[in-house]
Amino acid sequence: MSNRIWNVSLLLLAVAFLALLAGFASSVLRTRELAGRLEAPKAAGPSPLRIALISQELDNPFWRSVEEGARASAARYGMEIEYSGPLRIDAGEQTRLLAKSIAEGFDALLVQGVDDPAYAALIDKAADEGIPVVTIDADEPDSRRIAYVGTDNKRAGEEMGRLVVRTVGESGGIGVLLGSEAINQRLRLEGFRGVLERYPKLSVADVRISNISRLQAAQQAEAMLRENPGLRAIVGFSSLDGLGIAEAVQREQASSTVSVFAFDDLENTRQAIRQSRIEATIVQKPYSMGWEAVDVVRSYLAGEKPPELRLTDTAVLDKASLEAGNAEGGVSSDVGGNSDAGGNSDTGGNSDAGENSNTDGHEDAEAGGTGR
Repeated sequence: MSNRIWNVSLLLLAVAFLALLAGFASSVLRTRELAGRLEAPKAAGPSPLRIALISQELDNPFWRSVEEGARASAARYGMEIEYSGPLRIDAGEQTRLLAKSIAEGFDALLVQGVDDPAYAALIDKAADEGIPVVTIDADEPDSRRIAYVGTDNKRAGEEMGRLVVRTVGESGGIGVLLGSEAINQRLRLEGFRGVLERYPKLSVADVRISNISRLQAAQQAEAMLRENPGLRAIVGFSSLDGLGIAEAVQREQASSTVSVFAFDDLENTRQAIRQSRIEATIVQKPYSMGWEAVDVVRSYLAGEKPPELRLTDTAVLDKASLEAGNAEGGVSSDVGGNSDAGGNSDTGGNSDAGENSNTDGHEDAEAGGTGR
């Protein structure tokens, strides 16, 4: 009886091993097939490689800039980009679109991480099927994505902290608005707190969520000002927060005592900086994110091993740099990368992307970026 059990066990192990071997072989063959198509994208016969780009929000200016960069980069290699995303920010819809793209057999996927185990499982499923996945703007580090392209959000938060300290000094309370509970927003707050903790008399007095809405940012900032008298500054970590905060500060007649700081490069944000209603904004590079993400896919399919992290630059845009005519912001950030899009579910009359496209090269195509 024991010999029979032993034989059955060996048989089951052998079957399981063969199944794993078959899956691995299938993945290798698919990668070789894609690499062959990449080497001769214009040759007669093979169809161009198809890359799905799934945004956080379809018509968000930040994500449209990512799309422009991805399309410009893909054009160099004869690849095709199919762009999609929820009409309004909806992580569940992003998950559905990811599952749909895997089922449709795209050759590669560019997606935003949503910090969800089910979403990470889908990325792993894509990897099992030989479909490389690159995360943009927000990472999904516990998945088998091949790389992350975007901001180092914690260091971006640290840069904001240093900017606030330079402006308001080493004492007082600071209010913070986050666009959402997304991982990139949380990392910014973590970096920001880390800087302020070095100054015993400087603290984060209040943290609220704007739901990436200019209207809600204004409402939350008004409540913050009323409930926390004596605030020295309010910081917004998504693209519409700064504009909403500036409106609230003006309505509450606190502009002489409360400094406003923003994220991203909306034209209305620039105008508010020129009018001294916003002190400064930290600018991202969404066009570069799209461009670099496609380049990561190309190198991977060519058999190279791209770096796991490809961090895009940020810069500080303030009144001095605007007056100097420096579209990049004038003050180069030591952040090393910037990954938040922040989303834009309520444009509040502002849909400016704040950058120009240039398919001949991504460096000239970006005036700093606009995001969430």
